[in-house]
Parts: sequence; C-alpha cells; structure tokens
Amino acid sequence: METRDKDTVTAEVEQASTRILEIIDVKGSPSEPGAMTMPCSDDYHEEDPYYAYHPWSIYKAPFAELRKGMNRLRVALPENGWTITKDGKDGTIGNSPQIVAESDDHALLLDVRLHKEVKAEHSPAMLEVTVQSRCYRMPATPTEPEEQPPNMWLP
Repeated sequence: METRDKDTVTAEVEQASTRILEIIDVKGSPSEPGAMTMPCSDDYHEEDPYYAYHPWSIYKAPFAELRKGMNRLRVALPENGWTITKDGKDGTIGNSPQIVAESDDHALLLDVRLHKEVKAEHSPAMLEVTVQSRCYRMPATPTEPEEQPPNMWLP
C-alpha cells in the first residue's frame, strides 16, 4: 500500500470534486462540506490506513437540468481521465440512475446518483456525488528525543 500525506490526498479529492462540478455545469446549490478522511478498516480508533472522500450534492435545480448535467458527465468523464465502470440503475427502491467511474491512474473513485424529487418526504431533486481516494498509509512521523527535565537533585 502506498504511503501518502493526508493533506495532499484530501486536496486531490477536493480538486477532482471541483472539476466534476464544472463538468456538471448546473446552476443549483452545491452542498458545502469539504473532503474528510476515514480509516479503511472497521476499527474507527485506528487512523492508518485511511482514505479521503468528499460527499456532496447539487439541489435547488430542476430535475431536467440535473439530468443534463449527468449526461454531460457521461460524455466528459472519459475525456478527463476517468473510466466509467457502471452506468445504470443503483438498485435502490427509487432505482436512481447511477454512474460509477475510476480515474485512469486508479487513485480516485466517483459515484454519481440522480434522485427525483419526493414531495412526500420533502426531498428535492438532486445529484448526489461522492469522490473517494483509494486507501493509503500515513507517512511515519519522525520521533524526537523526549526532552529531559533538568535533574534538580544534582549539584
């Protein structure tokens, strides 16, 4: 497993998310939180190895515009260094359209789902996007010699 700095990987995931948003090109409201890291194991007390991911969505846009944005992704992803590995329904109750793609260098995974508005649940139409890195190990942190307090018992 490759060793990489968390800040670098997080920045790469955020840059990929920004590019995906540019390709989608829908005038709506994107959600705000940035990328974060999570442990690759089920043990959430262990930080190493880790992956970075950035879940976000675009909402407050007409469903037809969101669908056009998803169609732009279908065309532009291969032109921007991504291989589409799935283009179909996500298998949920809503059977939402889903695109899954992997960056050509296999460093990032993209999952995009198009959801219709569900008025009964007060759920707006939205494009749900997740960009995720593969797992990495953190670089070893250099250990500094522990500072010894002065020995006050010696003359």
